[in-house]
Amino acid sequence: MKVVLAEKPSVARDIAKCLGAKDKKNGYFEGNDWAVTWAFGHMVELENPVGYNKEWKRWSLHSLPMIPKEFKVKAREDDSQKQLAIINELFQKADELICATDAGREGELIFRYIQTWTGTEDKPFKRLWISSLTDDALDKGFKGLKEGHDFDPLYRAARCRSEADWIVGLNATRFFTVKYGRDKELWTVGRVQTPVLAMIVKRDLEIEKHNASDYWELHTLYREIDFKCDAGKIEKKEEGDALLEKVTDQPLVITDIREQRKSFQPPLLYDLTELQRDMNKRWGFTADQTLKLAQQLYERKHLTYPRTDSRYLSKDIEPELPGLLNRLAQKKAKSIGALDLANLKITKRIVDDTKVSDHHAIIPTKQLPGDLSVDLAKVYDAVLMRFIAVFYPVCIKAVTTVFAESGGEKFRASGTVVVEAGWQGLFPNMNKKKDPKKKGKAKESDDGKEDESQELPTFEKGEQGPHEPFLKTLKTKPPRAYNEASLLQAMETAGKSVEDEELREALKERGIGTPATRASIIEVLLRRKYIKRVKKNLVSLDAGRELIRLVQDEQLKSPEMTGEWEGKLKQIEQGKFSPEDFMAQVVAHTNSIISQSGEVKRGPRHLCDCPNCDGHLIEGKKGYGCSRWKSGCDFVVWKDQWGHHLTVPELLELAEKKKLKEPIQIRDEGKLFYARLKMSMQGELSYDRVTGKVKIRDRALMGICPLCGSDVMEGPKGYGCADWKNGCKFVVWKNMGNRTIPKDMVRVLLKEGI
Repeated sequence: MKVVLAEKPSVARDIAKCLGAKDKKNGYFEGNDWAVTWAFGHMVELENPVGYNKEWKRWSLHSLPMIPKEFKVKAREDDSQKQLAIINELFQKADELICATDAGREGELIFRYIQTWTGTEDKPFKRLWISSLTDDALDKGFKGLKEGHDFDPLYRAARCRSEADWIVGLNATRFFTVKYGRDKELWTVGRVQTPVLAMIVKRDLEIEKHNASDYWELHTLYREIDFKCDAGKIEKKEEGDALLEKVTDQPLVITDIREQRKSFQPPLLYDLTELQRDMNKRWGFTADQTLKLAQQLYERKHLTYPRTDSRYLSKDIEPELPGLLNRLAQKKAKSIGALDLANLKITKRIVDDTKVSDHHAIIPTKQLPGDLSVDLAKVYDAVLMRFIAVFYPVCIKAVTTVFAESGGEKFRASGTVVVEAGWQGLFPNMNKKKDPKKKGKAKESDDGKEDESQELPTFEKGEQGPHEPFLKTLKTKPPRAYNEASLLQAMETAGKSVEDEELREALKERGIGTPATRASIIEVLLRRKYIKRVKKNLVSLDAGRELIRLVQDEQLKSPEMTGEWEGKLKQIEQGKFSPEDFMAQVVAHTNSIISQSGEVKRGPRHLCDCPNCDGHLIEGKKGYGCSRWKSGCDFVVWKDQWGHHLTVPELLELAEKKKLKEPIQIRDEGKLFYARLKMSMQGELSYDRVTGKVKIRDRALMGICPLCGSDVMEGPKGYGCADWKNGCKFVVWKNMGNRTIPKDMVRVLLKEGI
């Protein structure tokens, strides 16, 4: 019997149908000498520290570094163990195993770890390697199964990734938690997540430290067109005024007109990161949301494998492209109808074997979708239109620059006319004409470049006339906060700011993480409350900033070094770098982290979230105030609350549960009594007075004092007023005239009046 392991039940169903395994069993399909079963992701994982050494159970600096001599695996501790037992039973009976998990690094790891856990590493096994789940792709894949051990380099890279994250993550997390944590405070640190967090924190600090300053530009309106002076950025107002005076009442003369034609190539096909960036820009989708939508379309057989880092197709797909486009014409008849499918022009920007490793770019399959949800349709349409666009001709634009002079100062204005729309004709919004009402109002440029979007009338060299010069007052701008699109690009290029599409491709080999993991890295930082989403932006929270401040090892925060590691993992996949050398570097790096010299002084303790802003409450002398008081947040909870000193544990209980379980003694309007403090969602404190049979600490509350209105409490010899220190003499003795006074009688007397 041959046993196939898929990564998900839905994929297993498709495979079983392809193989004729029609009998549905408990946890698998059977038939035709095949058994097809499925995993639920990473069902087997690396053993916890205590599984290697009992002394590693205790979190202590003395136990660091924890470096296992040989890594072990264990079953994931959740309800997937029942399915894992079924897989184990099938693997033991199998004559041959087929790895049909996702064709990538993590898919390989899922199968190999299960293989190790079941002790079936010595059994013969094959690998299903496909880029789509269509019936044709599955049939072709099973007819051409590959030798399992051909993918040993991929497994070695996957195992190195897993073990490196274990070593760095667990050791660094324990080190920073034990050394700097307070009251069970957990500092989670990771090989990939920490450099990403460092990038966000660095950007946010640059924004906050930016001191906006005024500068000026000299402009003039001539024939309703905005001409900008070549003097550019003017630092001093007086200099601007002098230039303005110089050109006022002087005619503007057109000195030259130049036209330059620019060609704009179609964009490359999508890889996962580019798809995530585009969907974030266009629709505000998160990276994780786009990945899940693309994965659904893949599992429904409408798109090829989405977790790819390639933006090119392989040579073996080239003959299929005309037929695929012909099939897709049912969806986009007009767009595809403009292409000559019999003489389709296929360039190296589309098909290039040297730029395809595990999987080619994301493209539609021949299996057309029916009705899709709105979000699924947006992702599918984006991939479909990008696939069509790559076969379209370049877009040609004529950029006209008009040069002018007035009073000895030079000016220029630019405008663009689309000569041949080419591929941009598929996206009409890209060349949307400006509102005529805004004609001549050139948009601000962040980099000083000329605005080429305005429409120019016909000018003639030598013409002149009156104009309207003016000084435009501008402010220097800080860098923009990261959003998911820009952060994904920064992760792809290891923190380097690169707009050029071709150059970004060259840097991808050393990006942070992989297309398959970048979305999850962002989600981990959000889940751990190191960052948060503010509209479309990702901004750091106080906890994230504090962690980066505590991390003194610059390599642990370095996007470049993390990118170097990713590059080496790629080389391991290709059999060009030694796994042993890589792991030796990981161990050395971990040793440098935990040998961090010197004590980093902690900032004020972050007690709980501020209800007024994104900050945290910190302890001061007289109260608990917001950590972002310098930014203008004036929220504070005073320690003195109706004569009671509010402690840190009480504040934390109020912040979490919105009320105190244990009553406290307070004084209000001259009366001393017990009450339970409570906190509103806005952080305002109030109280509910305690009445009735309530035990407070080791004293019973009996009622309200008829003399002063304070509480009457039970003491060793009697029931007295809680405010006796301030002179209240009320007391009912427990024994009066050789008679014991019952508690219930005292309560009734206090309630109904003595």
